[in-house]
Amino acid sequence: MNSKSTGSQGAKASFSMDDFAKALEQHNYEFQKGQVVRGRVEEHDSNGAYIDIGAKSPAFIPLQEVALKVVGNLSEYLPLEEEREFLIIREQNEDGQVTLSLRQLAIKKTWDQVTEMFNSGAVIQVRVTGHNKGGLTVDVMGMRGFIPRSHVVDRDNLQSLVGQLINVSFLEANRETEKLVLSQRAATKSAGFSQLEIGQVVEGKISSIKQFGVFLDFDGITGLLHIKEVSQKYINNLEKLFVVGQVIKAMIIGLNEERGRISLSTKVLESFPGEIVEKIDEMMAAAEERSEKARKILFESEKVDT
Repeated sequence: MNSKSTGSQGAKASFSMDDFAKALEQHNYEFQKGQVVRGRVEEHDSNGAYIDIGAKSPAFIPLQEVALKVVGNLSEYLPLEEEREFLIIREQNEDGQVTLSLRQLAIKKTWDQVTEMFNSGAVIQVRVTGHNKGGLTVDVMGMRGFIPRSHVVDRDNLQSLVGQLINVSFLEANRETEKLVLSQRAATKSAGFSQLEIGQVVEGKISSIKQFGVFLDFDGITGLLHIKEVSQKYINNLEKLFVVGQVIKAMIIGLNEERGRISLSTKVLESFPGEIVEKIDEMMAAAEERSEKARKILFESEKVDT
C-alpha cells in the first residue's frame, strides 16, 4: 500500500519536472517585455527586420517600430550587420520570437529627458508643426506637444508661426497619457524678467481695459498700468482715454518675478497733472527724455518709504 503510494507520487514528481524542463526549453526567460537588449541586424523584409539578440530565434522589429517618423528606406535606419540597442515590446511567440522597437525606445529615452527638464523648469526650443483654433502643435524632440492659444505670444496670428522655432517652457508632462503641454508666454516672461528693471521705459500694446487699470503687452510680457498710476489727475473712466490695440509708453515701477507681476506708471512721466488726457501724443514722444527725471523722483520716493 505504502509502496504503491510512493510510486504514484514519484511518477507525478517525474512528470512535473519533465513538464517544467520542456517549458524552459520553449520559453527563454532571459528576454522579457520592457527589457533593453543589444542586437545585430541580420535580414530585411518588406514588413521589418530580423535582429540577432542571442536568442534561439531571431527577434523581429516591425517597420512601424523602426523610427518615430515614417520609414521609407529601411537600410538607412537599420543597415545590415549594424549593432544597437532595442526595446522588447512583446515577449516570445510560439516560435520563440520576441518583438522589438526602436520607436518606443526613443520615446522612453525622450520622456526621461522631458521629465527631467519639466522638473527643473527648463526652457527649450521647439518647431511649430501646425495650428488650430485651440493653439499650436509643436515637435518636442520627435514627440507631439501642444501650446494653448492663451500661452502663445502672438495669439492672433498662429498661421505665421508654423515652421518657426520658438522658446517654450513646460506646463504639463504626463508620461502615462503622453500629454505634453507647453507655454511660449511663460518662457518669454522668464527670459524677459531678467532684462527688466525698475525705472525702465517700455513701449507696448494695450491688450485689455478694466475698471481698475490697463494691461499692456510688450516683448511677450504683460504689465499692469493701474488707474491710480495713469495720471497725477484723477481719472474715472479709462475707456475714454485708451482703446485696445493702442500703443503707449510707460515706466516700470514694480517687479515681482515670483508672482509674474509688472507694475507700470505713466503719471511719473507727466509734466503737469492731467497731461496724458490733454497731450498724450506729445507726452509719449518725450517719454524717454523725461525718464531720467522720473527715475530720480521714483527712487527718492522709495528711500522715503523705506
